[in-house]
Amino acid sequence: MKDTYRHQGMRNKLAGIVQEKGISDKRIVNAVKKIPRHLFMDSSFEDHAYQDKAFPIGASQTISQPYTVAFQTELLNIKKGDTILEIGTGSGYQTAMLLELGAVVYTIERQKELFKKTNLFLPKLGYKPKKMIFGDGYKGLPDEAPFDGIIVTAGAPFVPKPLMAQLKVGGRLVIPVGDAVQTMTLYTRKSPKEFEKHEFGEFRFVPMLEDRN
Repeated sequence: MKDTYRHQGMRNKLAGIVQEKGISDKRIVNAVKKIPRHLFMDSSFEDHAYQDKAFPIGASQTISQPYTVAFQTELLNIKKGDTILEIGTGSGYQTAMLLELGAVVYTIERQKELFKKTNLFLPKLGYKPKKMIFGDGYKGLPDEAPFDGIIVTAGAPFVPKPLMAQLKVGGRLVIPVGDAVQTMTLYTRKSPKEFEKHEFGEFRFVPMLEDRN
């Protein structure tokens, strides 16, 4: 598959849609214009790639709705050079968004099939996370902590304590919390023991998987 002027035109329309829905960070809007979302999806979904919808990507997972990706990214308030831990690499589209904003990205994927596919695919597009890990997102990545931001791209039934512990003071955790429907939640670490919590309405994600071995 190629990236054509037609695809670019559809991306520009999609960028306009996420702006209309309230995304104000121009860096994020420009990333939506730049990242070839159709290449992150099965070719049979190409005609749907630039709709503001989630679509299947295999292994019972989805590529998130572009607005949701943009919304979560905006909540992180990324500055160039920030270290970001992503829980749920999935197709790699959110990873690409973080990299476009200049973040140093560590990303964890629980599904082996997706991990192998995305680990090969992202570098072909020029997107190179600092580390891609096959593992349990509930545990985070303590060896690389603390992080400026942590983003969870699956529905978590509860907030994993290791993720809270791996935030820097001033760092942000963006996580959809709930079972069938999730509430988008932002935790900001104000001190070693104090967190500030804000909620941003309901979203729907595939469930966050835990390693039960």
